[in-house]
Formats: sequence, structure tokens, C-alpha cells
Amino acid sequence: MDPRSPVTAIPRVPAPANEPTIDWAPQAPETALLHTELERVAGQVRELQHVIAGERIGTSQTTPVVMPHRHAHVLANLATAEPKHVQLAIEAALAARDAWSRMAWWDRAAVFTRAAELVTGRYRLELTATTMLGQSKTYHQAEIDVCELADFFRYNAHFARSIYDTQPDSVTGEWNYVDHKPLEGFVLAITPFNFTAISGNLPATPALMGNVVVWKPAEKAALSADVVMRVFEEAGLPAGVINLVHGSGSVISEEAMRSEHFAGLTFTGSTAVFNTLYRDAAQNLDHYRGYPRLVGETGGKNAVVVHPSADADAVFTALVRSSFEYQGQKCSAASRAYVPRSLWAGLRERLVQTVGTLPLGDVTSHDTFLGAVIDEKAFRRLSAAIDRAKALDSHTLVVGGGTDDSVGWFVEPTIFETTDPHAFTMQEEFFGPLLTVHVYDDSAEDAWTGVLHLSDSTSRYALTASIWAADRSAIVQALDVLRDAAGMTYVNDKPTGALIGRQAFGGGRASGTNDKTGSALALQRWVNARFVKENLNPAVGWTYPYMNGHADPSPLAR
Repeated sequence: MDPRSPVTAIPRVPAPANEPTIDWAPQAPETALLHTELERVAGQVRELQHVIAGERIGTSQTTPVVMPHRHAHVLANLATAEPKHVQLAIEAALAARDAWSRMAWWDRAAVFTRAAELVTGRYRLELTATTMLGQSKTYHQAEIDVCELADFFRYNAHFARSIYDTQPDSVTGEWNYVDHKPLEGFVLAITPFNFTAISGNLPATPALMGNVVVWKPAEKAALSADVVMRVFEEAGLPAGVINLVHGSGSVISEEAMRSEHFAGLTFTGSTAVFNTLYRDAAQNLDHYRGYPRLVGETGGKNAVVVHPSADADAVFTALVRSSFEYQGQKCSAASRAYVPRSLWAGLRERLVQTVGTLPLGDVTSHDTFLGAVIDEKAFRRLSAAIDRAKALDSHTLVVGGGTDDSVGWFVEPTIFETTDPHAFTMQEEFFGPLLTVHVYDDSAEDAWTGVLHLSDSTSRYALTASIWAADRSAIVQALDVLRDAAGMTYVNDKPTGALIGRQAFGGGRASGTNDKTGSALALQRWVNARFVKENLNPAVGWTYPYMNGHADPSPLAR
């Protein structure tokens, strides 16, 4: 492949805009098409293979991919990588690097802007159906996921242009510029089950900036990841630029991070896993050709902090949606709330009435609000946490608390009230439909100040936070005290739902490296700048004017 571009202009990428969502109303014509696609996807068992250097490679050992809400139903058989497959993927990536890294940035951007059109066009139904069935997402949750994937591709091309446009000043006699080249080696992308958009964006972002990638998607999202890979291929991504490898995360990461060519990691998942990967990189540091870039978005224990002046109706809606949409399996989901006693009685009654009747079941039903949690491991973990909280004298079960794994891995939306603001339910991440509320005495002097400091100091995470108040001075104080408590702070809004192009996502502390997915900052991590200075009028004499008795020829005499 010749990377040289015949274009002599500097193209402008199409202006990005957020993809409009489809409502999927029960009787709408487009919904009938989706129902047909859901039946088609559910009616077959796919063979999900590795994609290395453009070739599909199967393995004798496979793992079943099932519907979380109907776990007896097998959707696919997933190939399981051995170390040799990881090595093949690394070799394929490195073979593609020279040409891809030298391709004009606008030609690389064209691949991903084309991918956005495929996501929202011919692949939209399949991506929505595989996300619903494989990841147990409702119509609405799957729809916003697919739209976000297209938003990532479009906005990232726009952000890339802003990076390449950023150049130093030059004065008469010299010309300065920055070569925003990719990292030297390959990038390992390890992506989560909960968002098809994140799964596709993590390998695409470094690739857009000229890097080559080994992509390990979550097994539970392998069905939709296979569709995303086909989107990349049809959009014109050269073989070997992104290599898809399925299987054990530990096997794949250990093999990839042993390579001297390991140049970076882009990861979304648990804090514990990212900590392990960080240590692995440190242990191999002397073996690498350079210092690898480590980008991680990890856990959250996201707080909703309510002032007595807050709109109780809006707080109620925010708690229901942000705690229980997609079964609480969003890293930004509300997990703990601090509510003033003056508002709690009314809120509690409404939460009991509503949360206790939220429809839980098959996501293909238009009545369903919550599907199943992702797998048996998550089900067991959440069941144990609920049982542990029930046994505490400091905790009162407000609503929910039931579990059932007979058909799918279902956990009822659950709320506890606690008198212990430092309880495990206020500190640990559960990644499920479990909210714990601490009611504070707002009649006490400096109650608001105290609860803000309590929220800031209780959790080791700092991903999202939601501040609720009508009193402006309370908002100003909260933004000050909670400045380091969240990478994304919402005022009078739920702590979920960042929209690409408007809010950039990421957190600090134990929530990750805060590289702000959905902004130019995230792309900047994947370039290795080379500054070039060209002297247009080099000096011909070695002396300086202050030197007595020495004289260089006049520039005019040259």
C-alpha cells in the first residue's frame, strides 16, 4: 500500500453533529424492521473468530455467548486465543504500521467518517439487535449506544484535525512545525461489555491517529464487536491496522505486554484489572523500546448530593434513571445518594412505589425497563452484596432486594437506607442496580458543608458526581469542595448521559487516568510529537557582537 496522498489541498472533515435517536415506538415501521432483525440474530448461532491481518481464524476451543436475560439461549461460539494468536496479531499490526502511519491524516479520518455512516445506515439494525441480545440492553439503551458510536467516529475526526492544525509560530528566517506521528509500536485495546460505543471507540481512536492496534473485546460484547469489526473493514480500514483477538484477558494482555513493541494500552474496565496491567507494564519497562502510554477509565462510586433547596421531582427522576437504567451497569451510574431529611420522606414514598414496579425482564419486550445483569459472576456478586447489606443493623431495605437466575440473571432494582455513611455500600463499586441512601440532618448548622466533605472523602473513586440545589451559593460551594471528587460533575442533572461533542468523559483517583474520552485530549495521548525547525538563513560566522576584536562578515556581503 502506497501511503502517499494525491490530494494537494488540506481537506476539512465534515462538520460533526450528534446522531438523532430513533424512538423504536412499538407500532412504528422501523420497529418492525428491528423486530425482524432481532429474530434473525436470535435464530442463528454465529462463529465469532479472530480477525488478524484481515483473515478470520477460528480455534478448536470456543466459549458460548448467551443472552443474559435468557441464558439457555446460545447466540454464538467464541474463539479462544492462545499466545500464538496474540503474536500473529502483533506481527500483523507491525507489518501494517509503516504504510498506515504515513497515510495522510484526512485519509485515515475518511475511514472512520465512513464507518459512522455505516453504523447509522446499513449496520444500524444489526448493531442494535446484537447489543440488545448480547448485552441485555433495552431498545432505548441500545439505541443511544449505537448513536454514540457514530458520534465518536465523527467527532474524533474533527478533534484530529484540531490537533494536526496546532502548529508553532515561525519568524522570518526559520520554519517550525510539529510532526504529530503515532507511537512507535502497537497499542493494546481492552474494551468492556457495557457499551458497544466504547468497545468500538477504544481501538478506533489510536488507529485514527496513525497507530496500529491489537483489540481484545469483552467476551460478553463479542457479538456486537464482530459487527463493529465488519464496519471497519467495509469502511476501508487496511488489513492489520486493527486486529481482533478474542479470549482470556490475562492471556492476551500478558503476551502483548511482554513484547518490546508494546507502545500503549487503552482500557475500560475495573480498577483492579487496570492496576494489574499498570504493574505489568512497570515490570516490563526495561524491555520496551519506549515508555508506553497507559490510558484507563475504570470504576466509579458516583454520588448524588442533594441540597434542601433542590427540586424533589427532578431528584426523584434522576435517581430512578441513573441508578437503574441498564441495570446500573454504567460506570457513571448513581450508586450512593446523600439526601436531606426534609426531602427524604416524600422521596422515599415515591421511590418505593416506582422502583418496586419497574418492569424487569426480556429486553425485546416494549414494557421492559431493566434487563438482566451481564453474567452469572455479576449475579453472584450482587446477590452477595445485597445479602450482606440486609444483615447490617445500619441498613434498611427500602425496596427490591430480590434475585432470580432461573431464566436470566435478574437482580431487582434495590435501594437501601443507611445510618452509616462509611458503610461498604457507600464505598464499594457494585456495577449493578443497587443504590444506597444516607439521610443527613439538614437542620444542623453547616450540614451542607459537612455532607459535601463526607461525599468527597468516603470513596476512593472520582468519576461522576451529581449536585442538586436551587440555592446558587450551595452550588458554588459544592463545585469547590467536590473539585477533585469527579472528572464529570453534573449540576441539577443525573450523573449519567455524557454526550460526545458536549461533555467529555473520564475521572481521576481510582477511576482512571482522566484522559477525557470524547475530546481532543483523548486523541492527543496517541501521538508522539516531533518538532522540526528548518533554518532558512543559517549563520556563517561563529562570533558574537560582544566579542572585542572579532568581526564576522556582514550579512549583506554574503
